[in-house]
This record gives sequence, structure tokens and C-alpha cells, in this order.
Amino acid sequence: MQIKYSRHIETRLALRKIEYDLPKRIYENAEERFMDVDTGHSIVVMRAVIYRKERDIMVAYRHEDADVKLLTIHPLKEGQKENRIQSGRWRKI
Repeated sequence: MQIKYSRHIETRLALRKIEYDLPKRIYENAEERFMDVDTGHSIVVMRAVIYRKERDIMVAYRHEDADVKLLTIHPLKEGQKENRIQSGRWRKI
């Protein structure tokens, strides 16, 4: 299995000044995995230090044949993950 980056995530990494390997590390090491009911994408969430602060970071991805394509990365605001779980938008997988 290969982990690939979409053009969108590469743009986000540059715009948000996020370390290039962080999405891959989050995908490989995250213990929290969800399905986003609204988009149909799979989501991983892991705490990491970004902008000198520890916070939850989500990476959306999808399976493409035998590979995984990482679609976007987003630092979550306080309570954002819990709100998405509680509303039913994110379901644990």
C-alpha cells in the first residue's frame, strides 16, 4: 500500500505552513478513525503540536484500489471533534 497526497492537501500544507510528513504520520499512528457522513470520506484524528500548541488535527482520506490518498488536513478548534461526533456527522469506525 502506498500513501499518496492530493494536490489539495499539498496546497494546504504550504498555506498553513504544516510539516510535509505530518499527514502521513497522523494517518499511520492515529487511534481515532471516523467516517464523515456528509462527505463519505474517512477521517483520522490525532493530537500533535502545531503552531507551538498541542491540538487535535484531522486528516481526511479515501482508499483508491490498494493505495490511500490523503485529501486534506485541518487543525481542529477546541470542541470541534466532539461536536461532529455528537451531531452524528462523524461515526467511529
